[in-house]
Amino acid sequence: MSRLRAEHLYKVFGRRSDQAVARLEAGTDREELRAQGTTAAVIDASFEVEEGHIFVVMGLSGSGKSTLLRMLNGLLEPTAGRVLYDGDDLTALRPRELREVRAKKISMVFQHFALFPHRSVLENAGYGLEVQGVPREERERRATEALELAGLKGWEKSWPDELSGGMQQRVGLARALATDADLLLMDESFSALDPLIRRDMQDQLLELQKTLKKTIVFITHDLNEAMRLGDRIAVMRDGRIVQIGTAEDILVRPATDYVASFIQDVDRSRVLTAGSIMEDAKTDDSAVQDDASTVTAETPIAELFTPFSTSEDAMIVTDDDGTPVGVIDRERLLAALAEEPHVESPGSPGNPEGPGSSGASEPGAAGTDTGDTSKDAGVTARA
Repeated sequence: MSRLRAEHLYKVFGRRSDQAVARLEAGTDREELRAQGTTAAVIDASFEVEEGHIFVVMGLSGSGKSTLLRMLNGLLEPTAGRVLYDGDDLTALRPRELREVRAKKISMVFQHFALFPHRSVLENAGYGLEVQGVPREERERRATEALELAGLKGWEKSWPDELSGGMQQRVGLARALATDADLLLMDESFSALDPLIRRDMQDQLLELQKTLKKTIVFITHDLNEAMRLGDRIAVMRDGRIVQIGTAEDILVRPATDYVASFIQDVDRSRVLTAGSIMEDAKTDDSAVQDDASTVTAETPIAELFTPFSTSEDAMIVTDDDGTPVGVIDRERLLAALAEEPHVESPGSPGNPEGPGSSGASEPGAAGTDTGDTSKDAGVTARA
């Protein structure tokens, strides 16, 4: 079920922004508008986020990803397009109604921790609840619970300057969790952290997600982070979404040369899963031994090297219920690692309009969210 939906969002800065949108729709180039003093930060962005999923928006600096995020909760008003949350059009709300939504339904975690230096860790974590007018006793109880979830139990009375960068970001995460908002917007929340701390925060978020099942939009410029966290990923370039899909989709079937250049250094063994490379199971498959090892469809293929190093027997791939759904042999595993990503050509099912298109007008085009196009539905690719 779709929880959040963006429909043909544009954000143009400068004079005559409405006219600029019309020109963009007619095919005017972004650089041509910029030369005339108008900046098109987001161009025709459409996507959906399913309930309980982490949707990652990835792109380089200046690609428009943070501007897009700020339109989702009304911090920036779209020049054109709509944002629907639980079916309600957020772009049509009055300012007071929008503030109510931001206070109770949508929380945001910033790249720079935005903690109040004169407030304790507990007071910072409970600030969103204070804005809502929650009584102090309940506010402190909920903030304490959120801090414990974020791994900061025992630090409630500390001051922000007594914490490391990673701990300060955990306070920011706890502040978002304390409001019990169903939608979290995370704007490069881990980008300012050291690599090891960053990895730890990614682990923390994935662990929390197993329990809380929040709907999350996560912004990053790091492809490895995107592939590790995202149930689905949108790649942005020059204000446009050029591809949306699972980590596996983007790794195996990049929509443009630009996306292909992004993924060339990714460790395929940590993204592709057993379910994505398996051969369909056959009841009379003589290559499978009666005592063959089994792995789940979601197992990263990096974990298959050890068993195949000691045995030449094929392995059985099972679903969550333990039912065999496929088979992998050593040759298939090595072939998956050696396979080169294939850029979809214009007119192909994965890229009907070709590179550079906004894809707003046809299903399946780059920039339009058409759901999971991976070979095996339900298979999650993780870094």
